[in-house]
Amino acid sequence: MDTTIDFPGTRPSPPLWLLAELTYRCPLHCAFCYNPVDFASHGAELDTDTWRDVITQARRMGAAQIGFSGGEPLVRDDLETLVEHARGLGFYTNLITSGVGLDETRIARLKEAGLDHIQLSFQDSTRELNDFVSSTKTFELKHRVARLIKAHGYPMVLNCVLHRYNLPHVGQIIDMALEMGADYLELANTQYYGWAMLNRDQLMPTSEQLREAEATVNQYRERVGDRCRILFVVPDYFEVRPKACMNGWGSVFLGIAPDGTALPCHAARALPGLDLPRVQDASLADIWHHSHAFNAFRGSDWMREPCRSCDERETDHGGCRCQAYLLTGDAAATDPVCTKSAHHGQIEQVVMLARRPAPDDHVQPLIFRSRDNSLRLG
Repeated sequence: MDTTIDFPGTRPSPPLWLLAELTYRCPLHCAFCYNPVDFASHGAELDTDTWRDVITQARRMGAAQIGFSGGEPLVRDDLETLVEHARGLGFYTNLITSGVGLDETRIARLKEAGLDHIQLSFQDSTRELNDFVSSTKTFELKHRVARLIKAHGYPMVLNCVLHRYNLPHVGQIIDMALEMGADYLELANTQYYGWAMLNRDQLMPTSEQLREAEATVNQYRERVGDRCRILFVVPDYFEVRPKACMNGWGSVFLGIAPDGTALPCHAARALPGLDLPRVQDASLADIWHHSHAFNAFRGSDWMREPCRSCDERETDHGGCRCQAYLLTGDAAATDPVCTKSAHHGQIEQVVMLARRPAPDDHVQPLIFRSRDNSLRLG
């Protein structure tokens, strides 16, 4: 099926950031994973040659930075080949990893291939919670990988997704990062897509937890100064205006899923009727400039009220389309995070309910990311 369509308006600038989701396979089973819940039902992974071609096309278009992600990209035996290819084209290369599979031999090969940057994820500062939330025993392994990253001269970049279980530990998480010699620590509060949306009621923190954690972060920032840059990303549900999702739909971000599906944002597979194109069927340039999916929410012509007449529409671009769909059933609706949205009450209700613990017999257990669960729920 031909998905290329000519759209009126200004020709979009080229993508700057290419996210290569090499695989949905992952040894971790995190309950907050943003991968689609039905990931096990998607097709075969792109082969090495196709990935090389995708990377080449993206660089020709002007993309400057590439992230190798997943799943866990280290399960791909050709990761070093793809890194070397991207670096040879002039990309700044970034590996986003759980650390599982990164040993002395592998990191030396990646260094030789030209990998510029490694972002290592942790789930908590304690073994018990780190291993519980990921449903694996990886705490000590992650510490070993952190030492490897330092030993090979990479900037130490740690990421920890926050939620109601580990927000009270944010001070200990920062202490752990400082002990490891972290240069950057990203404390990214859970955003509710994929598996996180499935587990939203269990992961949602209270307003008090969030305020206390942010205050702790600010105290550490004053204390450590330039020793470690600490980023704290507030969850959308606790804002009064939406974030400019992906800096605007089809603006700077181009994602490629393991099966070759091109994505205007990480969670775009959640949106029905988008007719997402595949790199096997069209060039990246055609996909970026002409496909229905990438033009669907560009600019402001698609907006309805109150977004259409809002003086902030060029700043927040109407917010997140996936969030709007997941909460209202309509991808073109105003993001309910915004207080101007007729659906903002849904956000307020979810946040309020997080303060009222349900009876034990009504609490749904966490559903961990796994192939079996994906097949069952997809």
